Amino acid sequence: MNKAELIDAIATTTGMSKTQADAALAATLGAIKGEISKGGSVSLIGFGTFGVSKRAARKGKNPRTGETIKIAARKVPKFSAGAELKAIANGEKKASAPKKAAPKKAAAKKKK
Repeated sequence: MNKAELIDAIATTTGMSKTQADAALAATLGAIKGEISKGGSVSLIGFGTFGVSKRAARKGKNPRTGETIKIAARKVPKFSAGAELKAIANGEKKASAPKKAAPKKAAAKKKK
């Protein structure tokens, strides 16, 4: 599933327009990125936790020349899957299908 397919799924499930679903997804991802940039984490119970991990400085080798190089310490994003998501991935539990939103009712016209 790519981003466009995810937006379609959100729109179908929630009854939003694709534009609204795109905005909702963008806001969600923006909030997660914002928290990660501060060094924080975002926990979604049953799904997983987005966070930041620190990698220590280390030595590596240039594969072309074999020369030893220094690799600087850095922070990297990480995701830890929750128990429910792990169970779904292993086939131990079925993913609950999202319920489709009820169709929107047309606004009643007022008679004068």
